[in-house]
Amino acid sequence: MTEQTPRKRLPLGQIWNMSFGFLGIQMGFALQNANASRILQTFGADVEHLSLFWLVAPVTGMIVQPIIGHYSDRTWTRLGRRRPYFLVGGLLAATGLILLPNASLFVAFLPALWIGAGFLMLMDASFNIAMEPFRALVGDLLPNSQRTLGFSIQTGLIGIGAVLGSWLPYVLGEWLGISSTADPGIIPTNVVVSFFVGAAVLLGTILWTVFTTKEHPPSPPPQSIAPKTNGFTSIFRDFCHMPNTMRQLGLVQFFSWFGLFSMWVFTTPALAQHSWGLDPADTSSAAFNEAGNYVGIIFGVYNFVAAVFAFLLPTIANRIGRKRTHALCLSLGGIGLISMLLITDPNHRWLLNICMVGVGIAWASILAMPYAMLAGSIPPAKMGVYMGIFNFFITAPQIVNGLIGGYIVKNFYEGEAIYALVGAGVLFLLAAASVLFVEEKEPWSTRIKWPSSS
Repeated sequence: MTEQTPRKRLPLGQIWNMSFGFLGIQMGFALQNANASRILQTFGADVEHLSLFWLVAPVTGMIVQPIIGHYSDRTWTRLGRRRPYFLVGGLLAATGLILLPNASLFVAFLPALWIGAGFLMLMDASFNIAMEPFRALVGDLLPNSQRTLGFSIQTGLIGIGAVLGSWLPYVLGEWLGISSTADPGIIPTNVVVSFFVGAAVLLGTILWTVFTTKEHPPSPPPQSIAPKTNGFTSIFRDFCHMPNTMRQLGLVQFFSWFGLFSMWVFTTPALAQHSWGLDPADTSSAAFNEAGNYVGIIFGVYNFVAAVFAFLLPTIANRIGRKRTHALCLSLGGIGLISMLLITDPNHRWLLNICMVGVGIAWASILAMPYAMLAGSIPPAKMGVYMGIFNFFITAPQIVNGLIGGYIVKNFYEGEAIYALVGAGVLFLLAAASVLFVEEKEPWSTRIKWPSSS
């Protein structure tokens, strides 16, 4: 491998610009996370089937991200190496945001539930096309000494976007008077308008990054490392030769993301049943929509905490190390999720926000620390494909949860979705214990030759 040009330290403004598009992506992702279960229930999905619909996200991520990473490593255009991919992904994701809450308009072709699931798939595939290049871009442009800062800024922007997306339906409904209720089978207007706004912000922030960030041609040129084998064979070979640090982080990621998936899927039915005292069959009453709106509030709280806490992560990690930092943050998140079991009265709903403080601290660390620990063990020429392969350890636990999560809630928790959140908290604690056994590597030396894909 030809020696890589040493990366120069970049000013804070440039690091901010290269990740600014992630704000819009995460705003759209937050709108999906906080409202997809509610939308699907409105269209007729049962609680125990929700996790099956949510399988769309990890399945598409498992397929799309390694492929996008592999080919973006080998791409160089007038727009650069990574920017063409997150530009296309952003355009498609904005289209999905507009279509998902309006699935009922297409009932002449298919039931609204299945049309909604299809648009959810479009959104998930598009988010994955856009997200992976942003992760690789930090690895491409920043030296190891700035990568914790780079991923932390990225996490902060993710948090800001997620707050905006999570709170927007509530703000439109409660503060601006836009209708937050609708007839059965119809999505409330405040949710529809929120998705339109999310699409506009997503496109605007993506374009900001495209026009303000300069990529440098890789050395060697992408054409000189083009594989003689097909892309899937090359990705499989890279998967088999993944760094040991990545394998060890895989267990941490499995526990973390299994728990996160449970939280995203089951928080709305959990709070509607456990805190608001509603019947599981109630999916359209004013109380159910109140619970659904409040889920957006508490999701916004954990993302706001993550956005603020992300900027403290580099300082904490410098003092106690990345592994201990991640273990501490995951433990606080686990305690927060388990504590939600204690809140059984909607008049005490404000206590849910305190629970979400711990979750927000964990979320900030989940979005930054594993990548910071991993980046030093990855060869520079394979940054994109390995960031994509690392996504396997995010999507696999979600797929497993999607297949068995609804069954567990129905048959082991007797339909009480709140225990899915308690279980998620326990998994966070297991992830905290697992991270202490990860072996961190020094930054990859450009003098070491990595097996070529050719």
